[in-house]
Amino acid sequence: MTSIAEKAARLQELHAAPELLLLVNVWDAITAKVVAETPGTTALATPSHGIAASRGYPDGERIPRDEMIAEVALIVRAAGDLPVTADLEAGYGDPGGTIARAIEAGAVGANLEDQLKPLAESVQAVESAVAAAESAGVDFVLNARTDAFLKAADRDPEEVLADAISRGRAYLDAGASNFFVPGKLDTDQVSRLVDALGDRKVNLIGIPGSIPLATAQELGVSRVSYGPWSQNVALTALAELTEDVHNGGGLPANARKLN
Repeated sequence: MTSIAEKAARLQELHAAPELLLLVNVWDAITAKVVAETPGTTALATPSHGIAASRGYPDGERIPRDEMIAEVALIVRAAGDLPVTADLEAGYGDPGGTIARAIEAGAVGANLEDQLKPLAESVQAVESAVAAAESAGVDFVLNARTDAFLKAADRDPEEVLADAISRGRAYLDAGASNFFVPGKLDTDQVSRLVDALGDRKVNLIGIPGSIPLATAQELGVSRVSYGPWSQNVALTALAELTEDVHNGGGLPANARKLN
């Protein structure tokens, strides 16, 4: 088995590599197994929303931390030798302790969101997370996330972009490995983020209408993950099967036995 130190080093390499890191998020052991065994997969990522939903909770740190960490541990086991990065929301009121728990579960990376809290408070959360990883002796990939675009509302787009850049610089200076900017960003916004924060430092989410992967690669983006959207794709297939069955149909011809 690959050691946690080796997995952490590998995840760092994947983020720094010139090739765009693509992460189709998984939310339990069987989805982890399916994605891990799909050719081309180099690492796994969990979605906080997806795990919470699968256990009957709404998003937003409503799932108890113990349950979230337990699911991450199952996913790590199913992932085998592949590194796993976990979405740990804002750290459940204890960013350092949450990162320490995630490392104990075998994760070698994590998202930590700022929820647009005051910058000093958000930087302190990043510092606490980084310190916990250093204390554990793991070269942890901390993906500091800003909600600047998700919570932009009617703010001036230039002001939102400037806020995101300021937060990105502060989080990277505080020791974060990468900077995650979820939202529907256009090519110009992504280009300016990369120019300001560095090549292979900015991470995006794949959503309907997001920039093409080839464009993200050309602009110097580090990774694209899919958050809750991979679960929504699976749930769409389940809903469509149910509709077809109720209409007298059955399994689609292209269904595969994956479990």
